[in-house]
Amino acid sequence: MNEKYKAVFDFFTKEQGYEEVGGVAFYREIFPHNENRGELHEDFSHPNAIYLYHDADWCRLRRRIMLNDEWEADYNSFVKDSELALCSGLVYRKRANKLQNAQQMNALIFDLDEVGDDEIRTIELRWNVEPEHFRSIPRPTFTVLSGTGLHLYYVFDKPIDLYPNIKLQLKQLKYDLTFRIWEYKSTSQEKNIQYQSINQSFRMVGSKNSKGDGEIVRAFRTGGKVSLDWLNRYTEPQNRVDLNRPFKPTQVALHEAKERYPEWYRRVIVEGQKKPKKWAINEKVHGSDPWALYHWWMKQVPQVLGGHRYYYLMCMAIYACKCDVPKKQLIRDMNEIFDKVAAVQHKNPLTRADMKSALEAYDKEYYDTSIREIEYWAGFQIEKNKRNGRRQNEHLRADYWVNEKGRPSANVCRQNREIALKYMREQGEIKGRPKGSGTAAYFVAEWRSQHPEGRKADCIRETGLSKPTVYKWWEVKEMYYSKYVLKKDMMQLSWEEMQAE
Repeated sequence: MNEKYKAVFDFFTKEQGYEEVGGVAFYREIFPHNENRGELHEDFSHPNAIYLYHDADWCRLRRRIMLNDEWEADYNSFVKDSELALCSGLVYRKRANKLQNAQQMNALIFDLDEVGDDEIRTIELRWNVEPEHFRSIPRPTFTVLSGTGLHLYYVFDKPIDLYPNIKLQLKQLKYDLTFRIWEYKSTSQEKNIQYQSINQSFRMVGSKNSKGDGEIVRAFRTGGKVSLDWLNRYTEPQNRVDLNRPFKPTQVALHEAKERYPEWYRRVIVEGQKKPKKWAINEKVHGSDPWALYHWWMKQVPQVLGGHRYYYLMCMAIYACKCDVPKKQLIRDMNEIFDKVAAVQHKNPLTRADMKSALEAYDKEYYDTSIREIEYWAGFQIEKNKRNGRRQNEHLRADYWVNEKGRPSANVCRQNREIALKYMREQGEIKGRPKGSGTAAYFVAEWRSQHPEGRKADCIRETGLSKPTVYKWWEVKEMYYSKYVLKKDMMQLSWEEMQAE
């Protein structure tokens, strides 16, 4: 038994007197509505918890549904004293614990690494503070000693239905609370915060922690069930969950969408394909390597931090899926770089089982994973290319056009790029108006110069600018107005004429 584990265990049992809860009762309380064997509710009215356990005979992780009437026997066979057993706080329809199958959230779970005697006392003090207080922490229903830290379980008094937009809101709420809970040298001795998805699975109560000294994962009742409104009080307003917004509100009527987005209308409305369309990333890659983005990610190993090695491998699987890299190739590549990733210094070893778990992210549900989420998980910042509001072909073509004309590089003289872009619009190579700071004022000024008696409504309709934009730049002073008219005239000059000016 390591020192941190023993210190927290003694604090909970001897000083605070918290009740220890066994694994069977623990999961029955979190998942009270699992089906019995033989039951099959085709209307998905009874989703079930799904857990993973290590099959020693086959040396692999297996999924198993947590059936109500067989749970105690299954717990003793597959979970108790197991080297690896994992379960999330969600219940699922069908037989796989994938996010696309998640139907309800019964518990929101947080991981807090490297917690010792000083840290648990700080956490206990922050549990007893009102939500409005800086760095206060909501008191969890259960606190689980994982062997290397804590798992905080917030069991909801009423399960939360996981509509598409609710999943996104819960993810933001979890990121917000993770930042609030995890404070280096106060609540954790681990410097790097680990952000996790709402579908993350955690070591099950009663199993052993194979990464530590073989400690038993133990659960203690430290509070009551919680409501979502109460948890919302601990987060910033923009990160709170609104159950009245199960779907993102649309800004376009269906008949308008049919005309403006015919491909989307055919795919989603006519053919009934509700899943997000995969971004054709190969079409955006220049050069002979269609997997360029995937290979770029493989070179980022030097940036990996100790507590983010697993998530780096998980993101590698996501990039492979985005780039259409075959899974067999992904497995070969991951095996090749595994030793480099595992060599990153950390108190807990990275195992081959972690690699196999990370491979589960090779799934179409992760097609639309954003760069911001990958930054959260990987623990380092990804530099983004700036195009000043232009599409990639416009941004690059402007440089080439200027250089082909024998003029200075566009990144030296910004005026050249504007001339190039204007020429490309006149030739039909680019459609639409230019984007960027100041161009809206220029378009309003140009339209007013051609329509002295024109109305704002006419300007909105003819230029395509939004109503707030037109109203913002409508009442410009005469000098400011003349500046943009002059800019328009300057853009019509040749290079030699502009030099003369």
